[in-house]
Amino acid sequence: MSKKAEKATLTSATIEEQTAAFLKAGGSVEQIGKGESGQLSYSASKQANQKK
Repeated sequence: MSKKAEKATLTSATIEEQTAAFLKAGGSVEQIGKGESGQLSYSASKQANQKK
């Protein structure tokens, strides 16, 4: 018999609580400009070869 994984659900209240705890613990938030991912690209993107 297999057990189904529990689905994670977040409410805005839960997110607010987690954010407050993160900031209280010394964490910081950096605002990223619109249209930017905030992630550094370490390699060129690769496209999978598809046979037609």
